[in-house]
Amino acid sequence: MSKIILTHEVTGLGAPGDVIEVKNGYARNYLLPQGFAISWSRGAEKQVEQIRAARAARELATVEEALDIKAKLENARVRLPVKTGTGGRLFGSVKTGDIAAAVSAAGIAELDKRKIEIPTAIKTVGDYQATVRLREDLIATITLQVIAAKK
Repeated sequence: MSKIILTHEVTGLGAPGDVIEVKNGYARNYLLPQGFAISWSRGAEKQVEQIRAARAARELATVEEALDIKAKLENARVRLPVKTGTGGRLFGSVKTGDIAAAVSAAGIAELDKRKIEIPTAIKTVGDYQATVRLREDLIATITLQVIAAKK
């Protein structure tokens, strides 16, 4: 088992600044190369407070603000124009960054793409759901309307 410090939120493991133990291969082959974590050491332990302070600064300021954004997200249908081929199939798939940009363009809120989760790959036009973790205990559901972009 390897002791690591998370630098990004990883679903199922924890939030930035958490010190956790994972299997050696998972840390060595995925978390460390992707930049989601750093190896634990006494020197790195001092960085934990900096990581937590940065996370607190990025978190939405108040619970009321988060609830307001959640209400706006859940009441709106976010239109996401994408390039499509024949039969409504997308060139590639919709990424979390695309969703964050569409929500921002709609004037709803500025979202961190790392907080957005897409349950299934979006590869065709249609209506889809995605979730956003606004705070540790607050998750909002976004209704996406994926449409073909005008050529």
